[in-house]
Amino acid sequence: MSKSKRRRFSAEFKAKVALAALKGEQTLAELASRFDLHPNMIAQWKRQAVEGLAQVFSDGSGKREEVSEAQIKELHAKIGQLTIERDFLARASGS
Repeated sequence: MSKSKRRRFSAEFKAKVALAALKGEQTLAELASRFDLHPNMIAQWKRQAVEGLAQVFSDGSGKREEVSEAQIKELHAKIGQLTIERDFLARASGS
């Protein structure tokens, strides 16, 4: 009994296939043959590409806030750590 391994595809490859499907120059069957994929997989990637297109043109302010919030928490933790280390070293040196 052999275990079949799932094939993993890079985001670049998926984008290439989805773009080819969006162009419409070839049918899904032709693309499936060309890229050695099942037509359903190509249709799924095409649908995901179309659904994700709005995010490409969004201003991204929501994502920036999440990153900023995460950075602020990380920096606060670092400040706390450095304050404790400074206080410890000050006490150890007798100043």
